[in-house]
Amino acid sequence: MSYISTLFPAYAEIFLLCMIGVIMIADLMLPSQTRTVTYLLTQVTLLGCSLITVATHTNGVAHLFTGMFVDDLMSDVLKLLTYLSVSMMLVYSRSYLIVRGLFTGEFLSLTLTSTLGMMVMISASNFVTLYIGLEVLALSLYALVALQRDSSVATESAMKYFILGAMASGFLLYGMSMIYGGTGSLDVQVISQVIANGQGNDMLLVFGLAFLVAGLAFKLGAVPFHMWVPDVYHGAPTAMTLFIGSAPKLAAFAFVMRILVESLQPLMIHWAGMLAVLAVLSMGVGNITAIAQTNIKRMFAYSTIAHMGFLLLGVLSGSLDGYSSAMFYAVIYVLMTLGGFGMIMLLSREGFEADNLNDFKGLNQRSPWLAFMMLLLMFSMAGVPPTVGFYAKFSVLNAALQAGHLSLVIAAVIFSLIGAFYYLRIVKLMYFDAPESHEKVYMQPDSTLLISINGLAVLMLGIMPNTLMAICAASVQQSLLLP
Repeated sequence: MSYISTLFPAYAEIFLLCMIGVIMIADLMLPSQTRTVTYLLTQVTLLGCSLITVATHTNGVAHLFTGMFVDDLMSDVLKLLTYLSVSMMLVYSRSYLIVRGLFTGEFLSLTLTSTLGMMVMISASNFVTLYIGLEVLALSLYALVALQRDSSVATESAMKYFILGAMASGFLLYGMSMIYGGTGSLDVQVISQVIANGQGNDMLLVFGLAFLVAGLAFKLGAVPFHMWVPDVYHGAPTAMTLFIGSAPKLAAFAFVMRILVESLQPLMIHWAGMLAVLAVLSMGVGNITAIAQTNIKRMFAYSTIAHMGFLLLGVLSGSLDGYSSAMFYAVIYVLMTLGGFGMIMLLSREGFEADNLNDFKGLNQRSPWLAFMMLLLMFSMAGVPPTVGFYAKFSVLNAALQAGHLSLVIAAVIFSLIGAFYYLRIVKLMYFDAPESHEKVYMQPDSTLLISINGLAVLMLGIMPNTLMAICAASVQQSLLLP
């Protein structure tokens, strides 16, 4: 009984793993016409994980599995946000997938398996656990992208994603092995102590750090390791694109914090410079290339690359304000992405994908409320006040300015102004162009309610951002033991 009590912080992961098996068996036993049962089971599973995560929360920092797993405020907050974003993705995707014959037990099982990988990444306190969580997530995503087996485009995207993902994993493993060689440990806390005490092999540590940053940049989609992002976003079914672009970014943020901040903080003088280059290149290439896109999924892909540049800007600031601003930015980015790709799926129908910019022409005449929600989302992505995107960018830029990175802030502002063009172009198409089709937009009630909440949340969080920012600051401060 005492051993079971030691697993208390990992109950959510154990529950999710058990429910994946239950859902797979239930899907085999039930006819395809009753797939609503497995969908509801999936949503109940996410709700159960949320309740368990809240119930098992402790005020301190708890380690288990000989220090390989950590339960702290940052991990609990990110897990709760992950459950919410996955649940929203399922609501947005349901009708879209049913029409295309992709609403299967495999989709639901792989989605939950990906969520399990994210949870492990978020709570990892050892390089081995980090890598295991990353691969559970990545392998599930490769399969999800290729789920539409009769689509050559989706299969090609999955192959590209798999090959480049394997390359990134190789970089990470090689970097981790060098860090192990330089410090004699894979434990996040021990590595930090060894480096701080000057007991590590400096040459091995710097080389290992370079490979780690390269691997992290691949996973984030930062330039120059971004080549997979537009192809995968464009080629995968929109539901899978939404999933790849949302919740995994929260896990990627935790991955960066555990490795660079919690473990390799004493080497910040080295990795901050690398992140500065990645941030500027990402913001520049992402925003400038997005202008030339006519496919909105590819446009959002390059937009994602630019947003990752802003997130890295917060991390390289090296302060509590910077880290909390980066976490806030990651959360807001996921919220905006859910709404943006959710809108594409709401406008799509059988035999038609609303993934071109021209498909948004005259949306205000077809559905004024949807057009207004999309306007709020585009304003937020562009950083126009009073939406929350403005506050997210402002907080990151302010943290970077306080850290003395004036040139980076100036570059970020310039690229942000350039990026505003392609977001506002969608607003112009919706409100000032004639529609190419006058067909009425039909939506399920749950999707209508969710997109309304999603869009209004972007506005309300922009007016009242302090609560969420305070939660992010407290999470980072307690988890990383910052002053």
